[in-house]
Amino acid sequence: MSLTRRQVTAAALAAVPVGFSATGTAQSAERRTRTLHIAGDSTAAQKYADAAPETGWGMALPFFLHKDRPVANHAVNGRSSKSFVDEGRLDVILGLTQPGDLLLIQFAHNDEKADDPTRYTEPWTTYQDYLRLYIEGARAHGARPVLATPVERRRFDVGGNAVPSHGDYPAAMRALAMTERVAVLDVQALSLALWQELGVEETKRYFNWTGTEQDNTHFNPPGAIAVARLVARELVRARVLEPRDVRRLDEEIPEGWISWPEGAA
Repeated sequence: MSLTRRQVTAAALAAVPVGFSATGTAQSAERRTRTLHIAGDSTAAQKYADAAPETGWGMALPFFLHKDRPVANHAVNGRSSKSFVDEGRLDVILGLTQPGDLLLIQFAHNDEKADDPTRYTEPWTTYQDYLRLYIEGARAHGARPVLATPVERRRFDVGGNAVPSHGDYPAAMRALAMTERVAVLDVQALSLALWQELGVEETKRYFNWTGTEQDNTHFNPPGAIAVARLVARELVRARVLEPRDVRRLDEEIPEGWISWPEGAA
């Protein structure tokens, strides 16, 4: 399915680069702005007032980056690496991308849905094939592609051990990153380790557990902030960003900084 002109315009406007300015560091006149574009699914996506307190980690990432490294969050609920491309959403991003920008790519949650041919990809074939489209598209526009393994769900075995849920998809992404010489942020391994450290009960505070919902995939503000912190640290570790590009990595981020705008009519 392709996007209509109106949908393309709406998607572009919704992903205007954002930052957090209340306590931000002044932008250096000597540094050119480089936008970090996020292509991903609901775990990263912008959430609106009707979904609160559900929070995508992409909503919290600007808290950890300086203002001349703005975030344009194009992630959309329910999309896989395949359906995001088929709907024309990668084309939207590439149409907005400037040389020197970054394209951060995180998919797998919906690629895993074997009963849905519009979204399903196989880890070692079609998943890698679609990821290559993002890599090649970014490079063709002078941007740097960055892969991020999918953040882990909240799953524990009877012994209280955090259990991986993404099968071969993280390994397939890591292998592709090596072949294509693309930086990879191992969010899957780091988030699994964090859920193990927090444990069965404490992780409920990080996921979208409310009085009416027990969601072990999507985050509340503390979880989105924690995952965004992992992403920011990985961006520095992988030398995608320099230490001077990030901030607050060791500071507590108030949950009140998260906001949910009203959705588009």
